[in-house]
Amino acid sequence: MARGYARGRARDDAIRAGLEPLAAGERPGAVTVAVAVAVALGIANLAMWASGAHVGGTRPGAAEVLVFAAVMAALAAGMWRARYGAVLAFEALLGITLVIAALSLLVASNVAAAALCLAIIGLGGTLFWKLVRAMARLQMPRGR
Repeated sequence: MARGYARGRARDDAIRAGLEPLAAGERPGAVTVAVAVAVALGIANLAMWASGAHVGGTRPGAAEVLVFAAVMAALAAGMWRARYGAVLAFEALLGITLVIAALSLLVASNVAAAALCLAIIGLGGTLFWKLVRAMARLQMPRGR
């Protein structure tokens, strides 16, 4: 077992050595995409509410919509400044969304619902995976 752990540590060290630290003001591309997604979700949520959209037969309250938009705006601002905590929080929300989409796929009643679930899983999963490496670069010391 010790040999397996040693191999794993050696592989991790090699991956860390291959990472390039971020330059001043640099933001990984996946983080920039995540910022755009957060902004788009916040604006779309506000626009849908303003247009009178109903979710599950009921109209969401203004407070719910404003809280969600504020959270998305705060996450977008934090990710824009390449803050690790903001990217981590967005990834947590993204992970929850992926689980919900996967569970929704199990009960999808038509092709459109199944396609939407698959699109969320495919696009969200890709962004989630890309953000993992970006987070590793965000954690690196700047002076390396």
